[in-house]
Amino acid sequence: MAGDDLLDSLEAVSERFNFGEYEAKAYLTILEHGQVTASEISDYTDIPQPRVYDTVRSLSDIGLVELRESRPMKVLALDPAEAFDDLQESLDTLVDGLEQQYTEPARGTEAVSLVKSRPTILRYLSEVIDSADYELMLSLTPELLDRFESQLRRQHEEGVAIEILLSPAAEVPATDEYDYESLASTVKKRRGVTTPVIAVADGRYSIYATRESLKGDTDRYGVIFDRSELGFLVSMFMNTVLWTTAETVTENGEELDFPRRYGTIRRAIADVAALEGEFYATIEGRDVLTGEEIVVSGKVAEANLTPSLEEASLVVQTDDERITVGGQVAAFEDIESFEIHIGRDSPPEPAD
Repeated sequence: MAGDDLLDSLEAVSERFNFGEYEAKAYLTILEHGQVTASEISDYTDIPQPRVYDTVRSLSDIGLVELRESRPMKVLALDPAEAFDDLQESLDTLVDGLEQQYTEPARGTEAVSLVKSRPTILRYLSEVIDSADYELMLSLTPELLDRFESQLRRQHEEGVAIEILLSPAAEVPATDEYDYESLASTVKKRRGVTTPVIAVADGRYSIYATRESLKGDTDRYGVIFDRSELGFLVSMFMNTVLWTTAETVTENGEELDFPRRYGTIRRAIADVAALEGEFYATIEGRDVLTGEEIVVSGKVAEANLTPSLEEASLVVQTDDERITVGGQVAAFEDIESFEIHIGRDSPPEPAD
């Protein structure tokens, strides 16, 4: 589509959709009742009667209603399928033209980004889910669980360890109504509607969004953390505040395969504590005192996790010494862990 034609089409569609609040209320009222007078529209809505006439004439001008000039004037509803038929054709043509004009932007996310629109937040949620290589933590509504079900099932089948928190609890389907075990290893539910929407992939890539932002409230927002050190705040909030105040819906008791990778120390310790036998660890992190990046390997000597999940640490026995390992922003331990590898017979090789 040529540039001028594309601009003309875009302007034509824009004019057709130039609905104000009064036009929208009047149109829905007319559709509901089929035939109304101006005074009835004023009664059914909060549109002042002097404004009703201008409002219905603008609806008539764009072909959405029919006016019968009688006393009183009657406004008749038209079948929306017919009224919008030409608009659908215009939109199809317009979208084809816009696609030809479109140049996909490079979407290299900044370390921390603010996003507002619902479509953008949903796109990033999908992206975080797909980006997980080994670990995924989610706080979703039941509606969002349905939306991302196929992606979660695919990731679960590919061996990604998935934990899901659903809210509000009153809307969460029972286990005999929903196949949670095909999507996640653990599912919990939390009461109330205040729980934010969260996704954390491998402890590195995460999104935090308010419920209101997903309802289209442009005054609310989502925050994207892409390999930012601030991203640990989302993971910590999910682990210590949300997860600990939720009720378990189901836990998949399937046997774990080792070696395994962990982005959060809580999950690593929980798995080690739940199983018998010896474990070995390779820790990628940094020295708490110097900030120097370091890789530590050895036998797991201790695994400590408080009931509140606020304190979690591993003790790794290397060939030379015992080293304490904490999660992100650790202060009391020797090493702050970025990524944890747990094996059965020997320390696993670190990731490339």
